[in-house]
Amino acid sequence: MRRRPFHLVQNHVSSDTVECLENLLAEAREGKILGAAFCVMYKGSEFIADATGEARRNPVFARGMVAFLDDQPVHHAYDTRR
Repeated sequence: MRRRPFHLVQNHVSSDTVECLENLLAEAREGKILGAAFCVMYKGSEFIADATGEARRNPVFARGMVAFLDDQPVHHAYDTRR
């Protein structure tokens, strides 16, 4: 069996991911978030991509948000209000 020389995906709980999702959940419950377009990475290099709410109902706007994400450094892309 061949072994891979390195493994890029970490196997521990990502506290910044948990914090980000908790903040987004709080804002959604307050009615501030109308929809979301997202990708989620799972262990084993699996992922899902989907959209909810207004992002699902307005796919052109959602595609624009995803294109914006693609053009930004990752550490700034999740919050354009800064």
